[in-house]
Amino acid sequence: MTELFSIAGKAAVVTGGSRGIGFMIAGELLKAGARRVYICARRAEACDAAAAELSQFGDCVSVPADVGDPEGVEKLARAVEDREERLEILVNNAGTAWGAPLETHPIEQFDRVLQVNVRAVFHMTQRLLPLLRAAGSEADPARVINIGSIDGIAIPMTENYGYSASKAAVHMLTRHLAFALVKDHVNVNAIAPGLFPSRMTRWAFESPELSAVLDAIPMHRAGTAEDIGGTAVYLCARAGAYLTGVIIPVSGGLATIDSAHSIDL
Repeated sequence: MTELFSIAGKAAVVTGGSRGIGFMIAGELLKAGARRVYICARRAEACDAAAAELSQFGDCVSVPADVGDPEGVEKLARAVEDREERLEILVNNAGTAWGAPLETHPIEQFDRVLQVNVRAVFHMTQRLLPLLRAAGSEADPARVINIGSIDGIAIPMTENYGYSASKAAVHMLTRHLAFALVKDHVNVNAIAPGLFPSRMTRWAFESPELSAVLDAIPMHRAGTAEDIGGTAVYLCARAGAYLTGVIIPVSGGLATIDSAHSIDL
């Protein structure tokens, strides 16, 4: 059973790994035996500090880069190529959000959300594809995990138009990439998180209405590092080797339109 859920010896890249869900996943990958985890973030200081903290669990490498820009994708890819001949795991987690009323929603912010949340997922996967192909085999495929959102499955109540649309696009892109890469022994899946502590959701955790927010979740709690990281480990280990093209809601039961109407994520 230990071997079934082990990722010992595997190298991983986690974009947006300096905080929130990316930080949680990077930590759990290291705890599960990952040989090395590369994390990136736009702010060098935050990226370096996160890598130093995560290094208590294993080898974590900081690569400050903004994958929303082509130059950032190239910087991260080259940093990995300089040290690795193959890459077993890519977690496309970096993301951004913007909320505003429909009539005044800045179009440039809508564009930025799609650029970071969708284009970067495609570009990062495309750029690292040679290393992923080199790592994959029929018995143990390379793994790509795209981080979507429950907002890409159900109808959200917040005015985050670009964000919800981008996450629905991530889910479809995941299925498309999975079909395209299955012959190359590269599995592509997505996780659709619900409420987890992060910069995007701090409004909920700082709100006096937090108890009402949690009550709207069928499990009545927010997600933890073990919840999101454990799902990622499962997808990357032998236990998840036969899955590709799936979107897994990790949301405490918020996986239907009716339940999502009762909470703003």
